[in-house]
Parts: sequence; structure tokens; C-alpha cells
Amino acid sequence: MATTTAQRGKAAAAPTKDAAPSAAPSTQEKTVTRREFLNYIWGASLALFLAETGGAVVWFALPRFRAGEFGGLFNLNPDVLPKASATAAPILLGAGKFWMSNTDQGFRALSQVCTHLGCLFKWVDTNHRFECPCHGSKFQNSGTYIEGPAPRSLDRFAVTITYADGSTKTTDVDGGPVPSANAKVISVDTGKKIQGKTHG
Repeated sequence: MATTTAQRGKAAAAPTKDAAPSAAPSTQEKTVTRREFLNYIWGASLALFLAETGGAVVWFALPRFRAGEFGGLFNLNPDVLPKASATAAPILLGAGKFWMSNTDQGFRALSQVCTHLGCLFKWVDTNHRFECPCHGSKFQNSGTYIEGPAPRSLDRFAVTITYADGSTKTTDVDGGPVPSANAKVISVDTGKKIQGKTHG
């Protein structure tokens, strides 16, 4: 059977088993689309914003106070304390916003603010007591409530006393006095306020 010219052309064009395989398609580099690029930029911007905001919140939520600044630590020389007595006039340390009270029982750092409505009370030497000029609340020099509308005794700050022998003693949880005899250094932490005892 004779083959036609068209059939011969097809046979010649058909690949044979011995023919070399065609080259593999080249791999293209993956490019970032415009949408992906913008998503990366937005994500990075959001992460930076959240980091800055978190840092600012931590900075203000956990303030750092220097020594000698209200909210920080005050180191006192025992020589500045008033004489230990039940009627001794306390001394106001304005920078620390507390009264230095030194009674027979020991030293207390009393908050300068009245526990009634936050007025600043005064020591009245003739009556040997604290008296609030706003509403008449009265307190002993130990900070103990005497009379008036105040709901509790005066608030105190935590005190730590270092003695000449190197030992230390700290205010108890109720804000009780710390013995001041033979004190070498007195530290008042105005960042740790202890609420006065409620009366009645």
C-alpha cells in the first residue's frame, strides 16, 4: 500500500523514542504583589504603634521616684527627730508630706492629709494635738483619732530604722511605731501608705 506524501510528513514530525526530551519550564521568581506589600507595611506600623503605646502605659503605671521626692524614699538623720514624748510636737517634713512623730512607743511618719476630706491639718501646741481646721477632726501626736468626723486615725508611711549595731526594724502592717533609740538611719517610704485604724 502506497503511502501518501501527507502521511510521510506526519511520521517525520512525530517524536521518536530516541529524541531528546524538551527543556523543563524555567521557574519564575516569586514577586511580592502590591497588596502583600501594603499588608506588610500596615502590620509593621501596627506592631510599632502597639509597642510604643505599651511602653508609655508601663512608664506611667510604674512611676520611678527619686530619693527625697514624694512617692520615693526619705533617709532621715535621727538628730532631726523631735524628742520622744507623749506630748512632744511633731515636725512637718514638707517635701515628704508627712509629720515626724516620735512618742514614747517609737517613731511614726504620719501623712499630712486628714482622713476625713483630705484637708491639711495642723499641730496645735497649746492643746498638744493635731487639729483639722476644716471640720474639726482631732488626733493625738501618735496619729490616733480623738474626735470629729474623720472615719479613722491618720494614715502612716512605712518606716525602716537601721540601728547602730546594724540591725533593722520595719513598720508592721498596722503602721505601728518603730523604736527610735540608738537609730543610725531612718528611712521613710512615702510610696507605701498604711491606712489608719477605723474607730467606732
